[in-house]
Amino acid sequence: MDMNKKINWGWTEQAERWNGRLAMLGFVIGLATELMTNQGVFQQIKSVFPFA
Repeated sequence: MDMNKKINWGWTEQAERWNGRLAMLGFVIGLATELMTNQGVFQQIKSVFPFA
């Protein structure tokens, strides 16, 4: 890694791009687990945390 490279923090274009990619990945994983288990996302959460 280049030690002289400036790191931009906050609302940058790169940060928003990664945020969008990870959100799409989370959506696909949630949809896939819903199809495999035949339970909705909230039902899955409730099965892991029965007190919630």
